[in-house]
Amino acid sequence: MLPLAIKAPPGRPLSVLAIGAHPDDIEIGAGGLLLGLAERELRTRYVVLTGTPERQQEARNAARSFMPAADLTTELFDLPEGRLPAVWGSVKEILEGVAGSCSPDVVLAPSSDDAHQDHRTIGELILTVFRDQLYLAYEIPKWDGDLSRDWWDDEVFLGLARLRGMECRAPYAEAFRCAKSVIVPG
Repeated sequence: MLPLAIKAPPGRPLSVLAIGAHPDDIEIGAGGLLLGLAERELRTRYVVLTGTPERQQEARNAARSFMPAADLTTELFDLPEGRLPAVWGSVKEILEGVAGSCSPDVVLAPSSDDAHQDHRTIGELILTVFRDQLYLAYEIPKWDGDLSRDWWDDEVFLGLARLRGMECRAPYAEAFRCAKSVIVPG
């Protein structure tokens, strides 16, 4: 395995933008990476596009527990859960607004080939909205596009983390798809 060092530019903390369709997406898809990055000085912005007031409070609490020492900004929106393809223009407008107000070093967001339509919609837009940032597409286990949770248990998540760990010779790992990056010989 070839390690990818994510470093802050000289003179400032690393800036990470984490985007989720739903309040638990960021922690499920990139929680391990965020916990590792939080061990250093970090500026983090959480953007979650759907959620009831109760779920939005869950997102705030989760963001703060994952990033206790980070300079953290949380933005929560109330687009309709399970319906992001139908409000594509609103999703694009929100993401473009975020992109216009920050220039993160790293963007963590769902993958464009995710089985869930909300995740997929965000993943499809990220590449055109954030053209100059490292985009790491996280994976969320899903067997279909609905919100059923009959398969949702510790074994699924531990099994996926163990499989990704085996692929890189570690006990557990998260996997990310990188659609673009600049490789600089060292």
